[in-house]
Amino acid sequence: MVRRHLRRSCSPWWWPVPRKAGGVWTIKPHPGPHPLEKCLPLAIVIRDVLRYAKTLREARYIISHGMVKVDGRVRRDYKYPVGLMDVIEIVPTGEVYRVVPHPVKFLTLVPISREEASIKPCRIENKTTVKGGKIQLNLHDGRNHVVDPEQARNYRTLDTVVLTIPEQNIVQHIPIQLGSLVVVIDGRNVGKVGTVVEVIQTFKRRKATVAIETPKKEIIRTILEYVMPIGVEGKPILTLPPEVL
Repeated sequence: MVRRHLRRSCSPWWWPVPRKAGGVWTIKPHPGPHPLEKCLPLAIVIRDVLRYAKTLREARYIISHGMVKVDGRVRRDYKYPVGLMDVIEIVPTGEVYRVVPHPVKFLTLVPISREEASIKPCRIENKTTVKGGKIQLNLHDGRNHVVDPEQARNYRTLDTVVLTIPEQNIVQHIPIQLGSLVVVIDGRNVGKVGTVVEVIQTFKRRKATVAIETPKKEIIRTILEYVMPIGVEGKPILTLPPEVL
Protein backbone atom coordinates (compact mmCIF):
# COMPACT_ATOMS: atom_id res chain seq x y z
CA MET A 1 0.00 0.00 0.00
CA VAL A 2 1.31 3.46 -0.91
CA ARG A 3 1.31 5.75 2.11
CA ARG A 4 0.39 9.42 1.83
CA HIS A 5 2.49 10.34 4.85
CA LEU A 6 6.24 10.53 5.48
CA ARG A 7 7.99 10.33 8.82
CA ARG A 8 10.63 12.94 9.49
CA SER A 9 13.06 10.19 10.43
CA CYS A 10 12.59 8.61 6.99
CA SER A 11 12.88 11.80 4.94
CA PRO A 12 16.04 12.37 2.84
CA TRP A 13 19.02 13.30 5.02
CA TRP A 14 19.55 16.65 3.29
CA TRP A 15 16.04 18.03 3.85
CA PRO A 16 16.17 21.14 6.12
CA VAL A 17 13.67 19.75 8.63
CA PRO A 18 14.53 18.79 12.25
CA ARG A 19 14.36 15.06 12.90
CA LYS A 20 13.52 15.15 16.61
CA ALA A 21 11.45 18.33 16.85
CA GLY A 22 8.37 19.66 15.18
CA GLY A 23 6.39 16.45 15.29
CA VAL A 24 6.60 12.96 13.83
CA TRP A 25 5.50 13.68 10.26
CA THR A 26 6.67 15.86 7.41
CA ILE A 27 5.39 16.61 3.91
CA LYS A 28 5.55 13.78 1.39
CA PRO A 29 5.92 15.12 -2.17
CA HIS A 30 3.41 14.04 -4.77
CA PRO A 31 4.60 11.94 -7.71
CA GLY A 32 6.00 14.27 -10.34
CA PRO A 33 9.08 15.25 -12.33
CA HIS A 34 11.64 14.30 -9.64
CA PRO A 35 12.00 11.23 -7.36
CA LEU A 36 11.44 11.63 -3.62
CA GLU A 37 15.13 11.31 -2.68
CA LYS A 38 16.10 14.10 -5.11
CA CYS A 39 13.38 16.70 -4.58
CA LEU A 40 11.84 19.06 -2.06
CA PRO A 41 8.10 19.65 -1.60
CA LEU A 42 7.21 23.20 -2.55
CA ALA A 43 5.91 23.96 0.95
CA ILE A 44 9.28 23.07 2.51
CA VAL A 45 11.00 25.38 0.02
CA ILE A 46 8.72 28.26 1.04
CA ARG A 47 8.76 27.56 4.78
CA ASP A 48 12.16 26.05 5.62
CA VAL A 49 14.48 27.17 2.81
CA LEU A 50 13.30 30.66 1.81
CA ARG A 51 11.48 31.27 5.12
CA TYR A 52 8.59 33.20 3.65
CA ALA A 53 6.32 31.38 6.12
CA LYS A 54 6.60 30.22 9.71
CA THR A 55 4.03 27.44 9.54
CA LEU A 56 2.73 24.99 6.99
CA ARG A 57 -0.61 26.79 7.06
CA GLU A 58 1.03 30.02 5.95
CA ALA A 59 3.07 28.23 3.26
CA ARG A 60 -0.07 26.58 1.87
CA TYR A 61 -1.80 29.97 1.75
CA ILE A 62 1.08 31.50 -0.25
CA ILE A 63 1.18 28.60 -2.71
CA SER A 64 -2.58 28.18 -3.15
CA HIS A 65 -2.98 31.88 -4.00
CA GLY A 66 -0.69 31.57 -7.03
CA MET A 67 2.27 33.44 -5.56
CA VAL A 68 4.85 30.82 -6.63
CA LYS A 69 5.88 29.77 -10.12
CA VAL A 70 8.00 26.75 -11.02
CA ASP A 71 9.57 26.81 -14.49
CA GLY A 72 7.36 29.72 -15.49
CA ARG A 73 4.05 28.15 -14.46
CA VAL A 74 1.99 28.78 -11.33
CA ARG A 75 1.96 25.77 -9.01
CA ARG A 76 -0.78 25.62 -6.38
CA ASP A 77 0.07 22.16 -5.01
CA TYR A 78 2.06 22.51 -1.78
CA LYS A 79 3.38 18.96 -2.27
CA TYR A 80 4.69 19.67 -5.77
CA PRO A 81 8.25 18.19 -6.07
CA VAL A 82 10.97 20.73 -6.85
CA GLY A 83 14.32 19.38 -8.01
CA LEU A 84 17.50 19.78 -10.03
CA MET A 85 17.67 22.88 -12.27
CA ASP A 86 14.07 23.96 -11.55
CA VAL A 87 13.45 27.72 -11.61
CA ILE A 88 11.36 29.06 -8.72
CA GLU A 89 9.85 32.54 -8.89
CA ILE A 90 8.19 34.40 -6.01
CA VAL A 91 5.63 36.48 -7.90
CA PRO A 92 4.95 39.33 -5.40
CA THR A 93 8.65 40.11 -4.83
CA GLY A 94 9.98 39.20 -8.28
CA GLU A 95 12.77 37.09 -6.76
CA VAL A 96 13.93 34.12 -8.84
CA TYR A 97 15.97 31.10 -7.73
CA ARG A 98 17.41 28.00 -9.38
CA VAL A 99 17.84 24.61 -7.69
CA VAL A 100 21.47 23.49 -8.14
CA PRO A 101 23.73 20.79 -6.61
CA HIS A 102 25.69 21.69 -3.48
CA PRO A 103 28.62 19.87 -1.78
CA VAL A 104 27.01 20.02 1.68
CA LYS A 105 23.29 20.61 1.19
CA PHE A 106 22.99 18.25 -1.84
CA LEU A 107 20.54 20.68 -3.45
CA THR A 108 20.35 24.38 -2.75
CA LEU A 109 18.71 27.53 -4.15
CA VAL A 110 20.79 30.31 -5.71
CA PRO A 111 19.37 33.71 -6.74
CA ILE A 112 19.45 34.27 -10.51
CA SER A 113 18.67 37.12 -12.87
CA ARG A 114 15.42 37.51 -14.77
CA GLU A 115 17.29 36.85 -18.02
CA GLU A 116 18.74 33.56 -16.77
CA ALA A 117 15.33 32.53 -15.45
CA SER A 118 14.11 32.18 -19.04
CA ILE A 119 16.28 29.09 -19.68
CA LYS A 120 16.59 25.68 -18.08
CA PRO A 121 19.32 23.05 -18.68
CA CYS A 122 17.95 19.51 -18.90
CA ARG A 123 19.97 16.31 -19.20
CA ILE A 124 18.95 13.71 -21.80
CA GLU A 125 18.25 10.47 -19.94
CA ASN A 126 17.02 8.41 -22.88
CA LYS A 127 15.98 8.50 -26.53
CA THR A 128 12.97 6.61 -27.85
CA THR A 129 11.27 6.26 -31.23
CA VAL A 130 7.65 7.43 -31.40
CA LYS A 131 4.89 7.40 -33.98
CA GLY A 132 5.92 8.79 -37.36
CA GLY A 133 9.55 7.73 -36.97
CA LYS A 134 10.45 10.76 -34.89
CA ILE A 135 12.78 10.62 -31.90
CA GLN A 136 11.68 11.58 -28.40
CA LEU A 137 14.24 12.96 -25.98
CA ASN A 138 13.43 11.93 -22.40
CA LEU A 139 14.81 14.58 -20.06
CA HIS A 140 15.79 14.37 -16.39
CA ASP A 141 12.78 16.36 -15.13
CA GLY A 142 10.14 14.22 -16.83
CA ARG A 143 9.82 16.35 -19.96
CA ASN A 144 9.73 14.77 -23.40
CA HIS A 145 10.87 16.66 -26.48
CA VAL A 146 10.21 15.31 -29.98
CA VAL A 147 12.80 16.02 -32.71
CA ASP A 148 13.37 14.87 -36.27
CA PRO A 149 15.66 11.85 -36.83
CA GLU A 150 18.25 14.07 -38.52
CA GLN A 151 18.40 16.35 -35.50
CA ALA A 152 18.42 13.42 -33.09
CA ARG A 153 21.80 12.27 -34.40
CA ASN A 154 23.40 15.26 -32.72
CA TYR A 155 22.00 14.39 -29.31
CA ARG A 156 23.40 11.60 -27.12
CA THR A 157 22.17 10.40 -23.76
CA LEU A 158 23.69 12.32 -20.84
CA ASP A 159 24.15 15.43 -23.02
CA THR A 160 22.45 18.65 -21.91
CA VAL A 161 19.89 20.62 -23.88
CA VAL A 162 18.95 24.15 -22.85
CA LEU A 163 15.22 24.87 -23.04
CA THR A 164 13.33 28.14 -22.95
CA ILE A 165 10.64 28.22 -20.29
CA PRO A 166 7.75 27.97 -20.36
CA GLU A 167 7.84 27.56 -24.20
CA GLN A 168 10.21 24.53 -24.00
CA ASN A 169 12.13 25.22 -27.20
CA ILE A 170 15.70 23.91 -27.50
CA VAL A 171 18.14 26.83 -27.90
CA GLN A 172 21.48 25.18 -27.08
CA HIS A 173 23.10 21.74 -26.95
CA ILE A 174 26.03 20.94 -24.63
CA PRO A 175 27.62 17.52 -25.29
CA ILE A 176 29.42 15.47 -22.68
CA GLN A 177 32.99 15.27 -23.99
CA LEU A 178 36.57 16.20 -23.19
CA GLY A 179 36.75 19.89 -22.34
CA SER A 180 33.11 20.20 -21.29
CA LEU A 181 32.37 22.01 -18.05
CA VAL A 182 30.30 19.73 -15.82
CA VAL A 183 28.72 19.68 -12.37
CA VAL A 184 28.48 16.53 -10.28
CA ILE A 185 24.82 15.87 -9.44
CA ASP A 186 25.14 12.74 -7.27
CA GLY A 187 27.62 10.70 -5.27
CA ARG A 188 30.18 11.84 -2.70
CA ASN A 189 31.49 14.61 -4.98
CA VAL A 190 28.06 16.14 -5.52
CA GLY A 191 28.10 19.88 -6.21
CA LYS A 192 31.69 20.02 -7.45
CA VAL A 193 32.34 21.73 -10.78
CA GLY A 194 35.15 21.16 -13.24
CA THR A 195 36.36 20.34 -16.73
CA VAL A 196 36.32 16.81 -18.12
CA VAL A 197 39.94 15.74 -18.77
CA GLU A 198 39.55 11.98 -19.18
CA VAL A 199 36.84 9.40 -19.83
CA ILE A 200 37.61 5.71 -19.32
CA GLN A 201 34.94 3.76 -21.17
CA THR A 202 33.46 0.57 -19.71
CA PHE A 203 30.89 -1.90 -20.98
CA LYS A 204 28.04 0.40 -19.94
CA ARG A 205 28.49 4.03 -20.98
CA ARG A 206 26.71 5.37 -17.91
CA LYS A 207 29.26 3.62 -15.67
CA ALA A 208 32.30 5.01 -17.50
CA THR A 209 34.83 6.66 -15.17
CA VAL A 210 35.28 10.36 -15.77
CA ALA A 211 38.12 12.51 -14.43
CA ILE A 212 37.26 16.15 -13.67
CA GLU A 213 39.69 18.99 -13.01
CA THR A 214 38.23 21.54 -10.61
CA PRO A 215 39.08 25.29 -10.63
CA LYS A 216 41.53 24.55 -7.77
CA LYS A 217 43.40 22.08 -10.05
CA GLU A 218 42.14 19.13 -8.04
CA ILE A 219 41.34 15.93 -9.94
CA ILE A 220 38.21 14.10 -8.87
CA ARG A 221 36.78 10.92 -10.33
CA THR A 222 33.20 9.77 -10.59
CA ILE A 223 30.99 8.00 -13.10
CA LEU A 224 29.43 9.50 -16.20
CA GLU A 225 25.92 8.99 -14.82
CA TYR A 226 26.70 11.40 -11.97
CA VAL A 227 27.73 14.41 -14.08
CA MET A 228 25.80 17.00 -16.07
CA PRO A 229 27.32 19.30 -18.72
CA ILE A 230 26.68 22.97 -17.95
CA GLY A 231 29.07 24.84 -20.24
CA VAL A 232 31.96 24.87 -22.67
CA GLU A 233 35.45 26.38 -22.47
CA GLY A 234 35.10 26.76 -18.71
CA LYS A 235 32.11 29.10 -18.91
CA PRO A 236 28.92 27.92 -17.15
CA ILE A 237 25.57 28.89 -18.64
CA LEU A 238 24.01 29.21 -15.18
CA THR A 239 24.71 30.73 -11.79
CA LEU A 240 26.41 28.42 -9.27
CA PRO A 241 27.07 28.76 -5.53
CA PRO A 242 30.27 30.84 -5.02
CA GLU A 243 31.82 28.17 -2.79
CA VAL A 244 32.09 25.65 -5.66
CA LEU A 245 33.90 27.98 -8.06
